[in-house]
Amino acid sequence: MRILRRLADSLRGLVHPLAALAAGLAAGAVAVIAVGGSVGETYAEMWKGAFGSFYYLTNTLARSTPIMLIGLGVALAFRAGFFNLGAEGQLLFGALAAAVAALYLPAPPALAMIAALVAGIIAGGAWSLLAGWLDVRFRLNLLVSTLLLNYIAIYVCSYFVSFPLKDTSGSAAINQTNMIDRAVWLPKLFKGMSVHAGFVLAAAAAVLLFLVLRHTVAGYHLRMHGSNPLFALYGGVRRGRLMAWTMLASGGFAGLAGAVEVLGTQYRYIDNALTAPGYAWSGIMAALLANSHPLGTAAAALLLAALQTGGMGVERNTEVPLEIASVIQAAIILFISARFTRALLKRRKARAADGTAA
Repeated sequence: MRILRRLADSLRGLVHPLAALAAGLAAGAVAVIAVGGSVGETYAEMWKGAFGSFYYLTNTLARSTPIMLIGLGVALAFRAGFFNLGAEGQLLFGALAAAVAALYLPAPPALAMIAALVAGIIAGGAWSLLAGWLDVRFRLNLLVSTLLLNYIAIYVCSYFVSFPLKDTSGSAAINQTNMIDRAVWLPKLFKGMSVHAGFVLAAAAAVLLFLVLRHTVAGYHLRMHGSNPLFALYGGVRRGRLMAWTMLASGGFAGLAGAVEVLGTQYRYIDNALTAPGYAWSGIMAALLANSHPLGTAAAALLLAALQTGGMGVERNTEVPLEIASVIQAAIILFISARFTRALLKRRKARAADGTAA
């Protein structure tokens, strides 16, 4: 009976994500028809562009890696009841710290690689922890502070890569650091393909986070605080300490995402290269789509990456523009936002009713 209940709960949890996906595909179909394309042909090309060959599959896996790691960090914060919208800034600081460590740390290549990954985790975690400290010390709204700290991170990282750390050896017009030594790069999983060992790290992190949340005391405290903060406080959970560790870990995931992108894909820090693809916001969307479930977040990250790489295939082989993937993602966001707004309104009505009854 217990197994059947868990299976029923899992299937029930798939209703909203599948409905959001269906709404996104329906909106995409309307957009395709509006530009004069064929819905069937467009979606067939989208599937081929994401999974049509082993090469395209590895591209999708590589694209999903930073989205997955960022989504896991956001899911962790959301599970604890903390709204971390600063993944973009944490991603950038993690990437810059990893690039600096890989370039300038006097260590053997293997050790330099590990140190660069750790540096990315620490930098992303520290930037996230700053927002948590502002909340605890000055009662600065966490949602607002994490969002605004993104802009500071963007301009600070842009300054460093434009001036003191800029590669001046070549004639490239873009601002970037020097190239990282090849021996420090993350190894590719398959020769000639884009997917690298960072994907393995992301998949392992999803499983580890699931086990921590489900089977440890710390995970129980975290989930309890997210579902009922007052009960958690009554049970002895200290909000300040929990927030500090949660924000540190949440930002660490985003920092690791930046590190693996630098060491596995770009091989240097390039200004605007991590913000333009929208990895941070895709990661937040993956966490929301999966209702902050770690394994569901990993699957949602793969889905969103497939939409993005598949959209490139659509643009290559049809007259339908690449933006069709953005239309689908926007519809998914609207569906999810409507769901959360409805839940928030119901919660407020329940609180008002309780207050009146009292």
